[in-house]
Amino acid sequence: MQPVHCKTIRQIVKGVLIRGSEDVVIKHAIDYKRHELTKSHTLLFVRRSEVIDWQELQAKAPVVILTDKPEQELMQAPTGVSVYKVRSTLQAYWQFVTFYREQFSIPVVAVTGTCGKTTTKEMLKYVLEKDQLVQASFSSKNEPRQSLPYLLGITNDTKAAIFELGLGNSGNILHQCMVYKPTIGIVTNIGVHHLDGCGDEAGYIKAKAEILEGLAPDGTLILNADDARTKKMPLSVFKGRVVTFGIQSGMIRASDIQYTKRGMQFKVHADRTYNAFIQSFGEHEVYNALATLAAIQVMGLSLQKAILRLRTFKPLAHHLQFVKGINGSTIIDDTWTTNPTSIEAALNVVQATSTGKKVIVVLGDINRLGRFERKYHQEVGTLLASQHVSMLITVGKKAQEIARQAVMDGLQAEVLKQQTYDELAALIRPKLDANTVVLIKGPMSSRGMKELVTALTHKKGLFRKEISE
Repeated sequence: MQPVHCKTIRQIVKGVLIRGSEDVVIKHAIDYKRHELTKSHTLLFVRRSEVIDWQELQAKAPVVILTDKPEQELMQAPTGVSVYKVRSTLQAYWQFVTFYREQFSIPVVAVTGTCGKTTTKEMLKYVLEKDQLVQASFSSKNEPRQSLPYLLGITNDTKAAIFELGLGNSGNILHQCMVYKPTIGIVTNIGVHHLDGCGDEAGYIKAKAEILEGLAPDGTLILNADDARTKKMPLSVFKGRVVTFGIQSGMIRASDIQYTKRGMQFKVHADRTYNAFIQSFGEHEVYNALATLAAIQVMGLSLQKAILRLRTFKPLAHHLQFVKGINGSTIIDDTWTTNPTSIEAALNVVQATSTGKKVIVVLGDINRLGRFERKYHQEVGTLLASQHVSMLITVGKKAQEIARQAVMDGLQAEVLKQQTYDELAALIRPKLDANTVVLIKGPMSSRGMKELVTALTHKKGLFRKEISE
């Protein structure tokens, strides 16, 4: 955080000093009870209903409180704790956030979408940070409550910022945009996810479309021109510039896409034609690269340099990560997350890279589909029925619907429906040889998925370190 003097903050929020000294320089700020107090010189936004641990605050003194609590309670503040009384803590929070964001005139990129958010954000960060200081959200930790700490990571030395926008419920994206005030927005794609928080597919699209309102009026929106649901966003409400990317169409387009032994080779058509390569598999990764390059072009930076830089970008752990398994088999670890869109992308990669091999697919439950759980599990089953699969194993009660539908639609494969991961590794291991590929697809939060990947590889510890580590 760029240091701010207490007197400046008081003027911004129109606060009244109740206790303590005003001669404090703020170097950190937190939303009390939502973030941990770890350092001195911290500004705390305390809501009326929250109980203050005065001893905790004194231990980290000097600290400063902004609150709308009753004045009588605030008189308990110990030495080293300065207290400002404000009319509304929430209003003071937004006044401070607005003030802090307005101190910096830099490109701020907000990335959302059902799939590809983290990869696109990391690709863009990788390209930019070679020449400048970049502030970015951490791994896929993109909840709205993370927004304030991420914003405060911007200082006078920061030249660009990239933030991933999480969506669990309607209103999340707009909230984050109110904090970040992005100048560039990216929508990688819109699939199906978080229907429990958005009601239905239309509600989910509407929640993603909150970025239209959240972008600066003169900002730039970068969209996937090939994505059907993205086209359903009400673009007429956005008055800024729209830039598109895609394979079938788009201002920045890819063609001649080929799988190689190490990744994807393709051509990029923009101001001219470039040869490009990325060290990961699948057309979905090409789309992520195109979104990254679109942002680079909007920033006025060199596409040629960015394309060269992307050649050395390492794919993220647990994102369709190819790992050597026992008996020379190939284990594809795609345990980062799961939803219908990412399952389709994973199956496309398996089909393209496993010609002539036995394919075992392990799928877990797809969560957060609300009342549409059965519908979308069935759609995945229908998709699987058209794939070259030797064995399908579903794990969990919800995922059983995938297996049922796949069989009904004519899947020619051995099908197992498991309730748990117990003994699953012992079942699969004897089937592994150099001619076998196993796709393990499910959320990283599933301990069983992680243990299964480890059990099917030569030794423990083959996981690449996650970004969050």
